[in-house]
Amino acid sequence: MKTLKRLLALALAAVMTAALAACGGAGDTAGQAPEASGATLVYASGDYTRINPAMDEHGEINILLFDGLTAHDGDNNVVPALAESWEYDASSCSYTFHMRQDAVWHDGEPVTAGDVKFTIEAIMDPANTSENAPNYEDVAAINVLDEHTVQFVLDAPNAAFLDYMTMAVLPEHLLQGEDFQSSAFFRAPVGTGPYKLERWDEGQSITLVKNEDYFKGPAHIDRIVFKIVPDDSARTMQLRAGELDLALLDPRDAASFAGEEGFTVYDMKTSDYRGILFNFWNPYWTANKDIIPAICCAIDRRAIVDSVLLGKGITAYGPLQRNVYDCADVERWDYDPARAEAILAAAGAEKHDDGFYWRNGEKLGFVISVAAGDQARLDIANAAAQQLRDVGLDVTVEIPAVVDWGGQMAYLIGWGSPFDADDHTYKVFGTDKAANYGGYSDAAVDGYLLQARQTDDPARRAEAYAGFQKALAEDPPYAFICYIDAEYVARAPIQGIDPDKVMGHHGVGIFWNVTEWTIDQ
Repeated sequence: MKTLKRLLALALAAVMTAALAACGGAGDTAGQAPEASGATLVYASGDYTRINPAMDEHGEINILLFDGLTAHDGDNNVVPALAESWEYDASSCSYTFHMRQDAVWHDGEPVTAGDVKFTIEAIMDPANTSENAPNYEDVAAINVLDEHTVQFVLDAPNAAFLDYMTMAVLPEHLLQGEDFQSSAFFRAPVGTGPYKLERWDEGQSITLVKNEDYFKGPAHIDRIVFKIVPDDSARTMQLRAGELDLALLDPRDAASFAGEEGFTVYDMKTSDYRGILFNFWNPYWTANKDIIPAICCAIDRRAIVDSVLLGKGITAYGPLQRNVYDCADVERWDYDPARAEAILAAAGAEKHDDGFYWRNGEKLGFVISVAAGDQARLDIANAAAQQLRDVGLDVTVEIPAVVDWGGQMAYLIGWGSPFDADDHTYKVFGTDKAANYGGYSDAAVDGYLLQARQTDDPARRAEAYAGFQKALAEDPPYAFICYIDAEYVARAPIQGIDPDKVMGHHGVGIFWNVTEWTIDQ
């Protein structure tokens, strides 16, 4: 686990520092004003240090610039993209993809099967420390059969494999020999997608222009500007001032637009949950893991959904509540302060005159770390901390300058996927997997996740995922708190946004059909 901690720290450091130098756009356009053109959509975005879909998840911009062999439709089903068709041979456990021959990179070079092989092998390379690597750990060989045909041979079945082929394909001719954590390519990316990079003004905006040669046909909107506006209040003001066309807002800010002429509020369901991650690399939890059930049932989830999210979400008990394989028949650790205190007492803790529980001469409590810039997450953490103090646990909240995955005590985590149940379970809760940021390990959880991955029989998968969720609830890695809705606010002239799409983490997914969007003039 020490090796995994080191790799996680290196990966995080790369994300935070890869692009602190000034970033220019494609070619020599930096510093030049964009030429006047037709419709432009201005979207409120968080900041980017790089655009690297192979290493980083949840970048809303990725789907605009890149394509995978497959894609997801509005119902999150797998559909063709760079691959026109594919077949699976169960006897050899192999997938053969037949690629389109009319797809080209933004620089005009053809997209080939070699690019696919190059991309997935880079993700699989341990030296690159990609959190996506567990998605492909059962790939035994990647064979380029011809320029537009690529075959993946697996050493074990993976029911989610077609979902994982939505991974953005990257250009071998521009990345061969480059460092996948620090290459300048990821600050001037060249993809195959419906938009291409025109200009990047560091800390200000990223301007995309439509790809006239896109293999599915050009988009209707000429330009999309990712304007860097991390603060919710600033987004609200800029929407009202006409400086933004679309923004994901805090529930309170979004509510202020309800019924207001000229704006549409999209209350979108998500698979995006929040919870307290317990860092099992920290020795505190070696000594105090037995109090985690008390923590879980001391949190009033409904009160947090109502007060912090204004009802825009649901209470959480596990990671698959928006998935077909959700199992509701698990230990939910429902809010019960008396039960929490009984668990603490049974663990040998005593409440002192200061109102807190003590054990072995130490006051029980911990610190929840929260990343800067996410007000809703901070509010959830503060509410949970107060509830835990109310039952006698000395819990506080901090916003560290840098997240210390190996050293912190706990973290207000956000995760979730609207796709196959394997996504964001296998790599998040599996022992030593690349996105297991808390060092969690449970043999039963590992076994059920592997069973579910290695069968495509829905009944067997349902049984395995039920076992997984029950084992996870009995040995909690997190105190699950809530799922949050994605509150998008758009200026009324935008047409084509799909209000029924189930969004992913950070509300990602709204641009899935962006080529169909229009802006009424």
